[in-house]
Order: sequence, then C-alpha cells, then structure tokens
Amino acid sequence: MDPQTHIEELFSQSADAYGSEHFNVFDEFKQALNEGRMRAAEPDPTSPSGWRVNAWVKKGILLGFRMGRIVDMPPPEFQFRDKHTYPLKRLPDGQNIRVVPGGSSIRDGCYIGKNVTCMPPMYINVGAYVDEGTMVDSHALVGSCAQVGKRVHISAAAQIGGVLEPIGALPVIIEDEVLVGGNCGVYEGTIVGKGAVLAAGTVLTGSTPVYDLVRDTVLRREGENPLRIPEGAVVVPGSRAVTRGRGRELGISLYTPVIIKYRDDKTDQAVRLEELLR
Repeated sequence: MDPQTHIEELFSQSADAYGSEHFNVFDEFKQALNEGRMRAAEPDPTSPSGWRVNAWVKKGILLGFRMGRIVDMPPPEFQFRDKHTYPLKRLPDGQNIRVVPGGSSIRDGCYIGKNVTCMPPMYINVGAYVDEGTMVDSHALVGSCAQVGKRVHISAAAQIGGVLEPIGALPVIIEDEVLVGGNCGVYEGTIVGKGAVLAAGTVLTGSTPVYDLVRDTVLRREGENPLRIPEGAVVVPGSRAVTRGRGRELGISLYTPVIIKYRDDKTDQAVRLEELLR
C-alpha cells in the first residue's frame, strides 16, 4: 500500500488505540517529511497559484497529534555547528553578567535543506519546508506547513505563518531569494513571489489589499486564489485613508502594504550584502 493510502485510511479511522504497525506507518511518513520527499504543498505550473496543496500530507501531520501521547521529553544534548572563528564567548569572572537560558527549536517532521543558517532563538514547526541556503534569523518563526524557498532571508522577529488547517487550504509560500525584513508577518496562505523584498514591518494577510503603485492595481485574495505578491516586488508598510463615515470625519487611515517598485540593480546590491553575513 502506498503511503498516501495508508495515511488516508488511518486518518479516517477513529481508533481507541494504535498499534506498532500504525506507528511504523507514521514514522515512515515523518521520515519522508524530514527528507523533503513529501511536502504539504509543492510547485505546480498547472495551478493558477503555481502551487498545489497535498491535503493528505496535512492529514498525516494531524494524525501524528492524534496518535501521540504526552510524555516526558528530556532535553537532548546541545549541538553547535558554526564558524570556528566565532566560538561561544567566554564570559569573564567578576562582571556579574546574567545569561538567561533559552534557544532554538526545530520540530521533528520538517525539511531543512543544505547550508541553512538558524540564529537563536528561532522556531521551525512540523511540516515546514526550508530549502537550501536560507537564513532564519533570531526570534523568527516558520509555521507548520510553511514552504520557504532557496536563499531566503527571514530577518529577526519575522513571522511566517503556516496554515495546517483547514486541510485543503494552501499554506504560506515564500519563494526563492525573497528577503523578509525584520518584524514582518506573512499569514493566511499568502504567496510571496521569487525575489520579492518585504521591508521591515510589512504584514501580509488574506484580508488586506496590497496597492501596487507601479502597475496601478490592487492585489487581493479572491475566492480560492490566494493573495500573491509578484516576483521582484518591493513591498513597504503604508496606509490608506478611510473615505466614508465617521472614519473620514476623524481623518483615520488604515494599514496597507504598498508595492513601491520592482527589484532593480540598486535593490539587488543591497540584498547581496546579506551574503556577507552568512
């Protein structure tokens, strides 16, 4: 029986208990997630969005929560792999320096590609796919089932939402070579096209329109079609005036992301500086 059929059958069952054969199926499924052989979503040129949801993979992830039981998990040994020129700093005695415990976590059942850099503290959830050469900076989150491409920089305190449920919903997609600035948030199945730049503080959701000043258009999520930021777009936080009712009388403005330009040589030069930090 192929893995999809196994997972679909197990998900549809309402078992009181699971045996070793069930956990073997789940362990093989989770290993495929770890190796990137199965993904919650994958590129599909025939789809209007360019991506296809693999709902059965999401079912497998949810199945793991259903099958799992609460147990004590002793902390594993800390593992550090970094440039030998920057070992952990030796703190001098007598200066009364206080270092509070904390660190990064990568949940089992996600794919982490070659040459990914993770700066503490950060968190990558189950079902996520983080492709090679990407940097996940301090205080950043990569949510469950989020798909992150090659050579992406997720800057400090950025939040990449996941979308595990509904099962058929597209997760957040960050395509290759995107720069996600500090304190950004990308949620509700938004797709950020290849090479786009999100300035610090930009928030993208399915319900927030994006004003493209270059192409004189407004981008929105429409029905089953997610909000998609075009390739190479440079997006900054902006505002739009309330044009009716009491909000207009009070001069209130609402937040909105704004595309102010598309990536050019000057933008590329600034983005290339990120390579020096890796």
